[in-house]
Amino acid sequence: MDSLLMEPMSRSATPEPVSGPAPAAVKYQPSVQHTLHQSISCVGTGLHTGARITLTLHPAPTGHGIVFKRSDLNAASLPARFDYVVDTRLSTVLGDATNPANRVATVEHLMAALNGCGIDNVLVLVSGPEVPVFDGSAADFVFLLDCAGRVAQDAVRHRIDVLRPIRVEQADGFAELTPAPVKNLHLALSIDFPAEAIGKQAFETELTADTFRHDLARNRTFTLRQEIEALHKAGLARGGSLDNAIVVDGAQILNPSGLRCPDEFIRHKVMDAVGDLYLAGAPLRARFTGHRSGHCLNNKVLRALFADPTAWRYVPAHAGFSRAAA
Repeated sequence: MDSLLMEPMSRSATPEPVSGPAPAAVKYQPSVQHTLHQSISCVGTGLHTGARITLTLHPAPTGHGIVFKRSDLNAASLPARFDYVVDTRLSTVLGDATNPANRVATVEHLMAALNGCGIDNVLVLVSGPEVPVFDGSAADFVFLLDCAGRVAQDAVRHRIDVLRPIRVEQADGFAELTPAPVKNLHLALSIDFPAEAIGKQAFETELTADTFRHDLARNRTFTLRQEIEALHKAGLARGGSLDNAIVVDGAQILNPSGLRCPDEFIRHKVMDAVGDLYLAGAPLRARFTGHRSGHCLNNKVLRALFADPTAWRYVPAHAGFSRAAA
């Protein structure tokens, strides 16, 4: 999630378990799809509404994908896909264009955990308009997935290869997908903030289960102190606190516990990108490069990619696959 939040909040929000050639260099080695071994539920606070929200993750059959559904509404399911994203201003929001009430916000940290942990098929039930924020990172979602367990399924796991460069720009930022001679998604991002506590930072990594857990999952969302009043006036960040976001005031970190690592800010941005890019509908084999890229550019680069059928390939080939089903 991008910058947000703040007033002290109780720890009750902690989870409570209840066509064209493929790029050269790496030969495709088929793997299988995975889902959860069992269902798991948790309760947490919504960052913007401040509401107590129940989140339940259910195993799903092969080919199901990641699908969100509001358990408090009699409404259609929302596939976790780039073309279902209806807002990217402060988080990534999935929605139904025909029913404005049917929305689920702040999906990026859960999507990042599902991507990092290699989960292909799951039904996500949410009892409100946003996924709980927990501590502002993906760590609690990884904990939930570990508690639920991961099970292999009898179906080949597909991926999407990027075949040629796709770039989108906005103001002084950009996001780009290019072919990569690696078997996974490679990410290289940079940021530049006027706040001295953040400044210029850069980070790059190849996404694997280990790099996600050790380098990305624990890094929290952040905000500038001067943004908080505007957010509150807009009716946002009602559930925010120093327990679920880093708050920066110039050269100061206002959180008593400080940072989890010196470059936590850029690592969080990379973690966000891992979640946003999983909205391709399958794992990407590509190099993702960005500067001052957030949810908006992350979504725009996916839309640009799938708008050009010569820029990507589904591997292994699937006759029934189309851009709309990505």
